[in-house]
Amino acid sequence: MTLKIGWIGCGRHATQMLLPQITRCGVRLEAICDVNADAASAVATQYGVHHVHTRFEDLIAHAGLDAIGMAVGPDLHRVASIAALKRGLPVFMEKPPAATSAGAREIEAAAKAVGKPVLVGFMKRYSTGNKIAHNIIRGGEFGDVLGITGTYMTAPTYFEKEVDYSGFFLHHCVHYMDLVPWLVGAPIVEMGLRKAEPTPGKLLLHVNIACANGAIGTIVMGTVQSRGTPMEFVTVMGDHRRVEIDNIIGVTYHRDPPFKADDPAATLSDARDSLTWRPNFTAAVNEDHKGYHAMMVDVVAGLSGEPSPAPTIADGIVAMDNLERMTALVAAD
Repeated sequence: MTLKIGWIGCGRHATQMLLPQITRCGVRLEAICDVNADAASAVATQYGVHHVHTRFEDLIAHAGLDAIGMAVGPDLHRVASIAALKRGLPVFMEKPPAATSAGAREIEAAAKAVGKPVLVGFMKRYSTGNKIAHNIIRGGEFGDVLGITGTYMTAPTYFEKEVDYSGFFLHHCVHYMDLVPWLVGAPIVEMGLRKAEPTPGKLLLHVNIACANGAIGTIVMGTVQSRGTPMEFVTVMGDHRRVEIDNIIGVTYHRDPPFKADDPAATLSDARDSLTWRPNFTAAVNEDHKGYHAMMVDVVAGLSGEPSPAPTIADGIVAMDNLERMTALVAAD
């Protein structure tokens, strides 16, 4: 059966990142909604959608839908997802699921009441480099995770006339509030923070963490870099093991190689030397290394009632709890 989806939100992120990937997964866009009628009509034309709405309530009430997808904003994510769940419809939403962890818990309660899934767009789990690293770490050879370091930067483009870091926290930092415990394999149990703010709108954070499995780490996030440069680098460290993820598309797995210089028979060992992967961008295939397509494959399975590893609203609550812990430290520093 083809899954018939009603979609709320036709902004740039939805039209350029999400809709092109979910429509590769065999779904049918049955109805579209946006407060901007022109934006909704443009998407409807592109995907051959005959039902266009400007009110999310009307879209959710549209007959014959199997699921709702949305990419709007945290407040509307909460309101619209609960409304969809009350009609018995499973939901996919872009992160963050709500403006607060309390709002995310409201969604979880509504989902449990009707027995329908709510899936959240933490696509960092699906970025090719992060996925490879996760599989290495969980593959049995890596051993215990001892530490993680990460840098995930952006520019002060979340602000227009007035500096308000809430957009930076909710749309940028929340990714690593989910990604870090997922890579480490344990929840964050302690957190500390230092910050630098040279001018309003330019913020640099060093977030120190400890996880339930004993792993420690430092995550650097901020608004003091250009979006025109690579801004993401993660290292997960074990005992004589480490995985490095460079700009989500480069992975190097370091183990314990012998020194080569004084060995006349030196060669490369599959078992001990470093392994590196880079994508082949000259291949004529529609690969999405940011992870949206891989995520949507799991999302569509989950919305269809099949078993799926897609992030859920429970994961969203964990991320929002971590984020609120971090933002409280920012405010107190």
